[in-house]
Order: sequence, then C-alpha cells, then structure tokens
Amino acid sequence: MKSRKASKSDLDELYEAILCLETKDECRAFFEDLCTVLEIQTISQRLQVAKLLRGHHVYNDIVTATGASTATISRVNRSPGTGYEIVFSRLQEQDRLAPMQRVNAGLESKTDTE
Repeated sequence: MKSRKASKSDLDELYEAILCLETKDECRAFFEDLCTVLEIQTISQRLQVAKLLRGHHVYNDIVTATGASTATISRVNRSPGTGYEIVFSRLQEQDRLAPMQRVNAGLESKTDTE
C-alpha cells in the first residue's frame, strides 16, 4: 500500500482529537491506541531532552540522563522550541512540571556551576 502525506485537515483532526482529551488516563489510552510503545517512548524522551536543554545542561549529561543520541539532542535543540515552551510554561503555572526522575541526582545545570 502506498502511503500518502498527511494533509493539513488530517493533522488538524489529530490535534483536535488530542485537545478533546480531559484526563491523563484518557491521554494514555489514546496514545497507547495511536502509537507503538517505542513511538511513545521516543516522544517522551524528546520532551525530557527539551526539558534538560531548557535547563542549560550539556549534551554529555543529557545523553547520560536520557539515553538519547546526540543526533536526537541536536534535532530537539534546533527546533524552534515554541511548542516546548508553551507546554513547560503551562505545566509550571499548574505546578505540574515534575523534576526529571531519571536524571542522576548529581546532574547540575551549566548555569548552576558557572
């Protein structure tokens, strides 16, 4: 079967579907239906990478903390970041921006050590 590129309306429908979810359990169920375990883990990893980049951590520390490749870190770092910032700001406003549990306790941001 030949695949086709998702149209703008297809993508808009996906975004609307995500926006209609009301709870973490609904979101989990939807993404478990929509994505493979690996796809969900990859998305989650990119979010953690963005969070660490936002905290001014260096690539080597991010690799150690997340297991992400330097190519993935670079890709996240090159993104405009607008979407990440919206999410991080809103989570922070709601006091739901949890500390990274997978990060080693000794991992400090560059700005903390300079």
